[in-house]
Amino acid sequence: MSAVDSYGSDDSGLVCGFYFDAHGQGHNVDGLQALHRLETARTAQQGFVWLHFSLSHTATRKWLRSQVQLPDEFHDLLSESSRSTRVERHDEALLAVVNDVRYDFAFEAADLATLWLYVGERLVVSARLQPLRAIDRLRDAVRHGERLPSSMALLVHLMHDQGDVLAGIVRATTQRVDDIEDTLLAGRLGAKRADLSALRRLLVRLQRLLAPEPASLFRLLHRPPDWIAQDDLADLRQSTEEFNVALSDMAALQERIKLLQEEIAARVAESDNHSLYVLTIVTVLALPINMIAGLLGMNVGGIPLADHPHGFVLVLLVVVVVTLLAAWFAFRKRGND
Repeated sequence: MSAVDSYGSDDSGLVCGFYFDAHGQGHNVDGLQALHRLETARTAQQGFVWLHFSLSHTATRKWLRSQVQLPDEFHDLLSESSRSTRVERHDEALLAVVNDVRYDFAFEAADLATLWLYVGERLVVSARLQPLRAIDRLRDAVRHGERLPSSMALLVHLMHDQGDVLAGIVRATTQRVDDIEDTLLAGRLGAKRADLSALRRLLVRLQRLLAPEPASLFRLLHRPPDWIAQDDLADLRQSTEEFNVALSDMAALQERIKLLQEEIAARVAESDNHSLYVLTIVTVLALPINMIAGLLGMNVGGIPLADHPHGFVLVLLVVVVVTLLAAWFAFRKRGND
């Protein structure tokens, strides 16, 4: 198995490279072959090259600057702190920032990572720090014979894959919320608020990072580069609509999680209030006997009924009567409430 076929990257940081011929069929190429194929594609005005890099490799940025003619804006994009999803036009090419979940996604907010893209008519360059699901699905699809007639078709395919991943996350999260809700409706407070809080944080971050910036897409769809076909623009618009549907479902799920959190908090508060009420009742019922025991235990002269033969019984009756009166008053007030 060659370096480009392995899961890691080669000496230049290239994870995989493909040359797409005039029929959209992808062929594996390494870095040097890709540069040769790129020159051929530009000369023949057909086909394109896709290079996918790992930025965790120290040689990637240097190789990109020395071997591939990319605008400085793309290199600046790799260092930007802003990672919101967007697709922008730069001269006759596109610069894109796409956020996706990592390959080993485990419903953690930290499992989100960024993919940077340069999309030209004959060249597509993608770069990431961690393995991502959508890009791996795209790579597997190409290796299994998926035809991509243009570089824009590759970007649209990637957006569709990302939308599918997002929809899968929404479905899995909905299932987890359903399980928590069933537990809550069954009267068991074993549903942890921490789990709901973690899911809500994940959805908020997904919505913030994955939602495409409307302004950039609006500008692109109304002023696309000349080489982008209308069919590709229609597919891009459709993928954007799919994203909006998934994001709407995500917003509804966030509101549902919020309501569940409020319901759990209300039930916990009710349980705490009941426990506090029971503690108060016990304290009130124990108050008469504690007061009388304290007074009679002072061992000073003049204690009532000290010499009476039935003094203990009389005092006990007083304690019982006062305790019953206190209990009647407390439970009567509870019943009225």
